[in-house]
Amino acid sequence: MNAYVQLTLAQLRIFARNRQVLFWTLLFPIFFMVMLGSFLGSGNAVELNGIVIDQDATEQSRTISGLMKSSSIVKTSDSQDLEQSLAQLKQGDTQFVLVIPKGTGQTMQNSGKSGSPAALKLYYDETNLSVSELAKVSVSQIIDTISKQSVSYTPVLSLQPEGVQALKLRYIDFLVPGILAMMIMSNNLNGVAGQIASWRERGVLRRMQSTTLNASTFIAAQITARLVLNGFQAIIVLLVGYLFFGTQVNGSWLTLLFFIILGTLSFMATGFIVAGLAKTPESAGPIAGFISFPMMFVGGVFFPIKNMPEIVQNIVKLIPISHLSTALRQVMNVGAPISGLWLEAVFLAVWLALAFIVASFTFKWE
Repeated sequence: MNAYVQLTLAQLRIFARNRQVLFWTLLFPIFFMVMLGSFLGSGNAVELNGIVIDQDATEQSRTISGLMKSSSIVKTSDSQDLEQSLAQLKQGDTQFVLVIPKGTGQTMQNSGKSGSPAALKLYYDETNLSVSELAKVSVSQIIDTISKQSVSYTPVLSLQPEGVQALKLRYIDFLVPGILAMMIMSNNLNGVAGQIASWRERGVLRRMQSTTLNASTFIAAQITARLVLNGFQAIIVLLVGYLFFGTQVNGSWLTLLFFIILGTLSFMATGFIVAGLAKTPESAGPIAGFISFPMMFVGGVFFPIKNMPEIVQNIVKLIPISHLSTALRQVMNVGAPISGLWLEAVFLAVWLALAFIVASFTFKWE
């Protein structure tokens, strides 16, 4: 028991004295989270800005322009320079340009007789389909309202809207659990692989083996020290997220702790495999990076997995960080109970068991 405590404390002192470890495992992810959260954390709301060019200058055209300005859907400004407005559209400074051509008012007055509606010209950015479609629908609704008013249209159907309060998530709410999962992966996969390979090369593991120290005591001390480190890092990340961006944990803290422990053990086991395969510390880093770097970008840390191609989604579902990030995100954002995350828990547990079995065959003391 005394050896276990001493090894755990020694490992924690190693973490505290290694400034590079503190930077890359704690400060850098937090800096990354703050930077991304500052630029993208407010959400993904789309704001429609447009320019209205009134070439008609009649009562009817001013009505159109006034309704565009009073709309809660779009924000418009007036202009008389079509060329300059189109240049702003091409540069992305506005989402659409609506032109009310000369003669629109006269055509609207005579539309009941001629049956021909007045044609307005809408310019939009065809390279941004989602915003452009929203702009076309929004402007069409406003124009349709004006058309119905001009002919005294009486609706035969009515709509009774009833609001339902949905879970409002911002990008920062998505990002914080992903950063937490990334830190767990980096600390335990890259950290264990590099440290164990370095100790083997320096003969530290061989000297440990020559003592009465059991392998189980050594591994238990490693697990405890890294759980303490991960727990401390998780508190820092959640605290920074709460203070700077107002994120919170909506679910059970025990469930969150359960997945932090399970994720730590799963990636530690993977790190022991890499440490066993790597012959030198110089090769352990690239091998661990070759495994962790792709997982960081396709495992749901920064981007939703559902937005990826279907063939990539099927592959991503086979890696542990995708299940860890999903579980942490469901607990923090949705408040999901552990009974609703059994698939993620089972996958990580199976990965943990298989990885430790493989590690037991690949691990070498010298």
